[in-house]
Amino acid sequence: MVKIARNGSRILITGAGGFVGRALTSALEATGREWVAATRRPQIELGDHQIVVGDIDGQTDWLQALAGIDCVVHLAARTHVLHDDSTNPLEAYRSINLHGTSALARQAAAAGVRRLIFLSSIKVNGESTREQPFTEGDTPAPQDYYGQTKREAEDALRTLAPGSRLETTVLRPPLVYGPGVKGNFLRLLRLVERGVPLPLASVHNRRSMVYVGNLADAIIRCIDAPAAAGKTYLVCDGDDWSTPELIRRMAAAMDRRANLWPCPVPLLNLGAALLGRRAEAQRLTGSLQVDASRLRNDLGWTPRYLADQGLTITAQWYHHRQN
Repeated sequence: MVKIARNGSRILITGAGGFVGRALTSALEATGREWVAATRRPQIELGDHQIVVGDIDGQTDWLQALAGIDCVVHLAARTHVLHDDSTNPLEAYRSINLHGTSALARQAAAAGVRRLIFLSSIKVNGESTREQPFTEGDTPAPQDYYGQTKREAEDALRTLAPGSRLETTVLRPPLVYGPGVKGNFLRLLRLVERGVPLPLASVHNRRSMVYVGNLADAIIRCIDAPAAAGKTYLVCDGDDWSTPELIRRMAAAMDRRANLWPCPVPLLNLGAALLGRRAEAQRLTGSLQVDASRLRNDLGWTPRYLADQGLTITAQWYHHRQN
């Protein structure tokens, strides 16, 4: 049974059971907003806040899920897949990220939905920056299937929205961290907690990140803000740290000593390339900075949590997860 909003207006969330989705639903609950999750299969933790729509692709029927919906927050996506065994990986990404998004937007427009917020990725801009941070005005330069299909979905939304009541807002976050984080950030937490020596003291890069609570807050701000209609925004905490600085702050948050030692960056990259880990090394040694001033200026948004606060909360979650 789906919980109906008292004012007849609901927010539909795809990917509500995921990393960002859990933070968003908690933040919505704290603000008293009503929401419902569109799920692939029943999820016990979502209780009566869900409608099962099955797999998300170009054939998904959204009719029931969109009934009475005022805003859709589309988080569900095919993200990075290790050991991908798809016969056509690009089409596997497109099935969800492009065709699934397009079908949802078309049906949302037909159902009279007011706004669709699409969680894209900074990977639409590219993988690294040099002298200047990424901005919304940069020419897209995605380097992998995930970034490419996110860009294609953004383009599809721009062609679908004109002529309909549906307003679209796109958010492109960089690396998202917080309780429940996975992937490279979780692995780095584990290495720091264990005191593993890390040859990264000579790295002098700058990387933007966004705490998941700040991302959820930015999404909520975009739900109602008139200025967000038709806009694309980059979002970040606003503190760009080098990899060694991040590790030091991680260690301090976990009451550990940062075990860093120097190694020339070219040698690091060469060793990683020989081990088939070039991309991972690039993320540790290269820069990726984001300029989120448009979001701040248009919507008056400022991060709810300082980066150090977000990192401390993440470290506490990791500690409790281990015990």
